[in-house]
Amino acid sequence: MNKEISYNFLNSALETKNQYKSLDDIKEWLKNQNEIVKVQIEKTSFNNLKSWSFNDFSLVHESGKFFSIDGIRVKTNWGNIKSWDQPIINQPEIGYLGFITKKINGVLHFLCQAKIEPGNVNYVQLSPTLQATRSNYSQVHKGKKPLYLEYFQKAKPKQILLDQLQSEQGARFLKKRNRNIIIQVEEDIEVHENFMWLTLSQLKKMMTFDNLVNMDTRTVISGISYGNYNSETVNFFNLIYKEKENIHSKFLKSTLISDKGFLSLENIITRLTHLKSSFDLEINKIPLRNMIDWSVNNYEIHHHENKYFKIIAVDVKISNREVVNWSQPMVEPVQDGLCAFVCKEIDGLLHFAVQTKLECGNHDIIEFAPTVQTLTDNYKNIKSGNLPFLDYVLNVDTEKIIYSSIQSEEGGRFYKEQNRNMIVLAGNEIDVILPENFVWMTLNQMNTFLKFNNFLNIQARNLMSLISFT
Repeated sequence: MNKEISYNFLNSALETKNQYKSLDDIKEWLKNQNEIVKVQIEKTSFNNLKSWSFNDFSLVHESGKFFSIDGIRVKTNWGNIKSWDQPIINQPEIGYLGFITKKINGVLHFLCQAKIEPGNVNYVQLSPTLQATRSNYSQVHKGKKPLYLEYFQKAKPKQILLDQLQSEQGARFLKKRNRNIIIQVEEDIEVHENFMWLTLSQLKKMMTFDNLVNMDTRTVISGISYGNYNSETVNFFNLIYKEKENIHSKFLKSTLISDKGFLSLENIITRLTHLKSSFDLEINKIPLRNMIDWSVNNYEIHHHENKYFKIIAVDVKISNREVVNWSQPMVEPVQDGLCAFVCKEIDGLLHFAVQTKLECGNHDIIEFAPTVQTLTDNYKNIKSGNLPFLDYVLNVDTEKIIYSSIQSEEGGRFYKEQNRNMIVLAGNEIDVILPENFVWMTLNQMNTFLKFNNFLNIQARNLMSLISFT
C-alpha cells in the first residue's frame, strides 16, 4: 500500500468534523431502515426447506451451489482433545466483501449499506457496499444482481486500495475465504435509498455500540494499513504538536511504528512456522448421521450434551433483498461467546497478547487469535485457571477496560449469534513472559501479517477493526 493511500485512510480515520452526518443521524437512519423493511424469519423443519435436502453425506442445495452442511471427523495432536466429530459449513466459493470509497470535501468516505441478514439479532446493520457470494452475484438464486457489483468487476488496478483473501470462522467454516476489497472512484455515483457515505472515523465510532456494524464491515476495515514509520519520526511529530498521550494516541503509535517490537517479525514467523510444522490437522468427511455424539432430526442437528452449536432450518422473507423469499440452514449458537485482546505497554509501545490457535476449518492449520477466544464453550462454566487470561479479563478493574460491546457474527449463516468483544489495558500485573503459544505483537506487526492472508483469524481482525484513534 503506497503512502498516499495510507495517508488517505489515516486522514479518514482521524477526521471528526468534515462529515455528512452525525452519529445520532446515522443511528436514526438505521432505525428508519429497519422500520421500512418487512422482515419475517421463522424456524422450520428440514423437510420444509425449499430447494434443500439431505443426501447420503450432507445437507445440500439442489443447484450444488451456495454451501452445504457436511459432517467431518477431526484428528489432531494439538490440545487436550485429539479427535472429534462435528457438522461444518462447506462453502468453497470466494465471495466479495467490498467498499466503494470516494473523496468528499478532501476526506475519504466509505459507501455503507444498511443491510438485513436473516441471522442478525436486530435485522439491519451497517455492511460493506457489496456483500455477495459467487452464487449470489452469478444469480444462481434467479434474483437481481447485487447493487454496485459492476464497479468491483470493472475496477482498474489504480482504483484498488486494498485486496486480500481472508479466512472466516475456523470452527464453523471449512477453509472458507472471502475477497476483502476496497476501491476508490472519482465520479459521482448514485446513492441508493439504503446506502450512506461515512468516514472511517464514523464507522469505528459506530462499532462502540452493540450490533450496529456487521462482521463483514469489520473484517474489511481491519485490513487497512495506515503507514509504516520509524519511532523517531512518530515521536518527533508528537513533540512538535505537543499531543497529550491518551489511549487513542497509544493505539496510533502502535499502528504506525514499524521499527520497534518486543519480538521481530522474523522471530514471530519462526515461532509460527515451528508450530505449523509440529502440529497435524486431519479432516475427513463423514455422513452427518454417522457423527459421534451428534444427532440429526427433522428440526435440528445438535450435540448430545447440547453444547457448541446447532444446525437449524429457517424460512426467510425480506422485502428489499435480491431474492425476497428463501429457505436455508443456519448455525445457531448454544451460548454467547467472549473475544478479548489484552494489551500492555512494553518499552513505551502498546503490544497485544496474541495466541496461536488451531481450528478445524483453518486454511493453514494455525492462525493468530485474540488473547481470549471462547465461542464454542460457555466461558462462564470454564474452570478457573483452565484458559489463559480468561479469569483476568472477567475480573479486571473497570478502568482497565478500553472497549466492551456486543457484536454480531455473520448474519447470513449464523442465527442470532453475538459475542462480547473486549480490549483490556494491562499493567504490571501481566508479565512480559507469556504462556506457551502466545506472543506479544504491536498493531503494526499485526497489520503486516494481514497483508499476506490467512495469518490472523476473523475474531482477531474484528477486534482490530474496533480500535479507534479519536
